[in-house]
Amino acid sequence: MYVGGTVISSVEFHGNMSLVIFMSKCPLACRYCHNVELLEDNTERSLEEIKEEIDSSADFLDAIVISGGEPLVQTDDVIEILKYVRQIGLKTKLDTSGIYPDKIKKILDLDLLDYVSLDVKTTFSKYRKITGANVGFQVKKSMDYINDAGVHLEIRTTYVPTLHTKKDIINLVDEINADIYTIQQFRNKNVLDPALEKVEVPNPHDLAKLAEEIKPYFDGVVKVKSGEFGEQVI
Repeated sequence: MYVGGTVISSVEFHGNMSLVIFMSKCPLACRYCHNVELLEDNTERSLEEIKEEIDSSADFLDAIVISGGEPLVQTDDVIEILKYVRQIGLKTKLDTSGIYPDKIKKILDLDLLDYVSLDVKTTFSKYRKITGANVGFQVKKSMDYINDAGVHLEIRTTYVPTLHTKKDIINLVDEINADIYTIQQFRNKNVLDPALEKVEVPNPHDLAKLAEEIKPYFDGVVKVKSGEFGEQVI
């Protein structure tokens, strides 16, 4: 399997110490992507190597997070990792763009997930502007599958001033259903589209104000994630 790296984190699965596995490859071309090095990374790791790394840290871990890239490019490998994690009694989280609803449903049907973080780029009808692909309604289908399965769902959107308006976020909140909605601060370093390196990073206070505006319209927890203040519940 193609794995770009791993890291121990206390923030990727709230309240849990996690080993985050970054799966390489992604078919999207999100202009603000900050994991550009993973898109075409060809670093190979065997399932046994991944198991050994999990085992070496398992005594102080609560969970395994599978992130990317887009992990579901390598669905069979993701399933094997999740099955092993279930066997040793750790919690599981998947970070995904949601563009493969049938693959998500397959994993949900196997009861392998405790938590999904779904990266919803914009309103479902405007996906081409952000990703170069008209896949918004596939993402909506994934969202519906996750909700139907009763798995804890966080939806997050990276707010890019030149790509999103406040109205986009307000409209998006009308379209989603999740336990948590997180507005993430855009970072202008190491992005796929070099033109975005000149775009100013959003002020976290402005993002918090936006989150406060949408909070009455979202039936769940609203958060802001920024470099300055980390994760804030609004």
